[in-house]
Amino acid sequence: MKENDVVLKTVTKIVVFILLTFGFYVFFAGHNNPGGGFIGGLIFSSAFILMFLAFDVKEVLTSLPIDFKKLMILGSLVSLATAIVPMFFGKPFLYQTEANVAFPLLGHVHITTVTLFELGVLLTVVGVIVTVMLSISGGKS
Repeated sequence: MKENDVVLKTVTKIVVFILLTFGFYVFFAGHNNPGGGFIGGLIFSSAFILMFLAFDVKEVLTSLPIDFKKLMILGSLVSLATAIVPMFFGKPFLYQTEANVAFPLLGHVHITTVTLFELGVLLTVVGVIVTVMLSISGGKS
């Protein structure tokens, strides 16, 4: 890649912001609509991979304090915990519970354990995809 590729770097900054925003939307809309943790994770991963393509891999990894291997493990543990913990309370595996919580600025928010499970899936997908892409490219994962 050319060292002075200003257009690609400028467009990447805008597109990464759009991808991350769309990834958040797809993740949170996935409870009631198509989407969720897996698709949101793919969108987040594409934003990270685009940054790695436009900028130097070492530069991006030093600016992002994320260890993608640890992110993958953390996501797996979150998903596994939300699936197994209900069994300790006499509920079936992957039991879903929900609550309505009132926040001062947000008002009433509907929270479910499915959202935590999907967050674990999202973190796992991002960790796996970025680690695999960094391994293939020869970058430090």
